[in-house]
Amino acid sequence: MQRILSVAQMRAADKYTIEELGIPERTLMERAGEAVAEEIKSRFKGGRILFVCGKGNNGGDGLVAARLLRNVHGFSVFVLKIASGETEKLEAEYDIVVDCIFGTGLSRDVTGEIAEIIEKINAKQCFRISVDIPSGLNGDNGLVMGKAIRADMTISVQEYKTGHFLNDGKDYCGKIVNRDIGIAVFEEDFAQRCETEDLKPFFPKRRENTHKGSYGRAAVIGGSKEYFGSVLLSANALAALKTGAGYGELRVPESLFSLYAGKVPELITHTFSDENGKLRFCEREFEALIAADALAIGMGLGVSEEVYRAVCWLTQNCGGRLIVDADGLNSLAAYGVQALKNAKADVVLTPHIKEFSRLTGLATEEILRAPVESAKAFYEKYGVNVLLKSATSVLVGKGGTVLNTTGNSGMAKGGSGDVLSGTIAGIAARGFSAFDAAAAGAFLCGRAGELAATEQNEYAVTPSDTAAHLYLAENEIMNS
Repeated sequence: MQRILSVAQMRAADKYTIEELGIPERTLMERAGEAVAEEIKSRFKGGRILFVCGKGNNGGDGLVAARLLRNVHGFSVFVLKIASGETEKLEAEYDIVVDCIFGTGLSRDVTGEIAEIIEKINAKQCFRISVDIPSGLNGDNGLVMGKAIRADMTISVQEYKTGHFLNDGKDYCGKIVNRDIGIAVFEEDFAQRCETEDLKPFFPKRRENTHKGSYGRAAVIGGSKEYFGSVLLSANALAALKTGAGYGELRVPESLFSLYAGKVPELITHTFSDENGKLRFCEREFEALIAADALAIGMGLGVSEEVYRAVCWLTQNCGGRLIVDADGLNSLAAYGVQALKNAKADVVLTPHIKEFSRLTGLATEEILRAPVESAKAFYEKYGVNVLLKSATSVLVGKGGTVLNTTGNSGMAKGGSGDVLSGTIAGIAARGFSAFDAAAAGAFLCGRAGELAATEQNEYAVTPSDTAAHLYLAENEIMNS
């Protein structure tokens, strides 16, 4: 797992290293500049390099790197100090421009002359490198603050920051590399992100002397006359079987059984009572479900009080892991999210930003400004794990905070969340907690989507393609 710090956590680590460990700030600046110079030297053999330096520590890091590249490594280096007004240097041609204007501490929108400088840098035909974070990008939430450098590569200093990955971060940071300069991180409440090898415990070598009962039972509950396809996507992923579960079950409206019969032949297909194609909650029918090791509910059910009753009953009676998605979430938002308090099941909610807005009453803009904090507040209030889905998903719950950075724009299509719900159910059925299954499922689906897009492209790839490539993502994990 890789650590990802907030701006405040990084600032505290700096202060601790300087004041408690006695390492001078100047020494850290020299180390940062050396790390930047080494990274550039390792990737480029020459060319004209312009360092654009602000007056803060980020600018100081850049000046050190510029000095080393010129005096030690023999690069053709030029420096533009913004405070000196030497902006005519921007008119020349360069192979590389290194952005050292602002660090992660930017607290206001970029305007005026610096905004113009950023626009000129972005317009240049060159390779753009940002030191620590692209100038103008918020270090915590990754939102552009007026104007921001669109980097081809970002050299992160000491630790990854949440702003590298959230919101606009992926589009503006380019390739992110991290360089350790010896700053001591003493806090433990930081976010993390999974790497491929972290998923190995989820896919251990299977014993030969086993049977289907050895690997758990997963079920997905969904579908309605209006949205009958959603639950099939979850079932296809039901990744219950594609991710190793022994049994898979599909529960659909009785009046629509013919639409589902045989569509996923590996799954046992049962029905629930419905009225005009919409769920009518029957406790007796749901009692047969609670023996499942993992349940996913909500995909395509529609919003109704009956769906709400079903979700509430499962939170109190499900003995395994419970994944609540889509209309399960929307029904909670409509009829009372308080029902989540004191849930007996191991619950994970999987909302996208708008669904989370309905659950919390927060505007989407508020959530985007503080996605980690918003998810944490919800977890602390209701005690259920939250996987807040976005380009970088935020998982908060009993296992801490995990950012998932796998995936691509090809997955920004209706149905991707349904595949994710089935994937999480399949992993959870094998005995993993809802939190751990959500972390693994998000990583796995994102990587499967990446692999699908490499074979096709990000325009063409579909949620069904993601489900079909889960096995390749698993192969990478098992072979790592």
